[in-house]
Amino acid sequence: MSAQSFGCDFGTSSIKIYSKESDTIYCEKNMVAIEEKKGMIAYGNEAFDMHEKAPANIEVLYPMSFGTVASITYMQQFLRAFLEERTKGSLKGAEFIVALPTDVQDRVFTTLIHGTGIKTKNVELIDKPVAAGLGLGLDVTQAQGVMLVDVGADTTEISILSLGGTVTSKLIKNGGNKIDEAISSAIRREYGYFIGNKTAEFLKNELGYQPGDTTTRREICGRNMALGLPALLEITADFVANAIAEQLKSIVDAIKMILERTPPELGVDIIRNGIFLTGGVANLKGLDGLIADATNIKVNLVEKPEECVARGLERVIKEKEFRSLTFITKEQDYK
Repeated sequence: MSAQSFGCDFGTSSIKIYSKESDTIYCEKNMVAIEEKKGMIAYGNEAFDMHEKAPANIEVLYPMSFGTVASITYMQQFLRAFLEERTKGSLKGAEFIVALPTDVQDRVFTTLIHGTGIKTKNVELIDKPVAAGLGLGLDVTQAQGVMLVDVGADTTEISILSLGGTVTSKLIKNGGNKIDEAISSAIRREYGYFIGNKTAEFLKNELGYQPGDTTTRREICGRNMALGLPALLEITADFVANAIAEQLKSIVDAIKMILERTPPELGVDIIRNGIFLTGGVANLKGLDGLIADATNIKVNLVEKPEECVARGLERVIKEKEFRSLTFITKEQDYK
């Protein structure tokens, strides 16, 4: 492959890009800050720092939503600025391998990259669950069943892999953002406090799903809706667990549904190897135990589960035997 080769995982909450040149996985918040008349003034972590703090003339938004592109223009501007900042040489002739989520049209990301103005050599795609499996260190080309549960910001993707492809899968519109919303809503109902998205995310990451734990608690700042003033409030782990129970139940139910559809021969492999939990919400405290109790199957957690897909793209770029797992769109094939 070209010296300038990139593996791209366009997540809703964060973007992960592997660069062959630097042999590094770059991870940034997938956000842009737009100012009237000036266009994009910040992106990534810098834009995230502005979120919920910016004045009215600056809009901070996610260019991705539910695994697909919500604003192709801003996503293209983000990608080009992101790569130009991190590469030493010209991007001309760069090659891209993009992880394609389930139920997303393949030409979406091909169009996105070609529209950046970068004169790319080619854009190849790989099914996102397959890339995640490679990132776990598995050889997904073998005739054995592998079950992945990728819990992201907007979606949860449950897949059964074998022989380098997806045997069955399900994508549900439920993930970290819905969990955050559930926490915010519960605090508003119970305490009459309004909290921001960042505060809800903080509670999710700190307390997770620990039903019955009234000892572990975190202090937050919200706005007392009766007084209209900021005030401090203590939230227990048990409160958060009750608030997010319904969201987690829908994820567990989807996992059980896929298991019911899995051929028995592959089911044996899954029981033996366990369920692999990936994605940015995989480290939610108590989630692995909840899934294990509901399915009677062990759940495997890995370090930095949010980078699994990017690590899989790295393997595709470095290891020639996995290049056959990629494909191109029909439009490119005709060129």
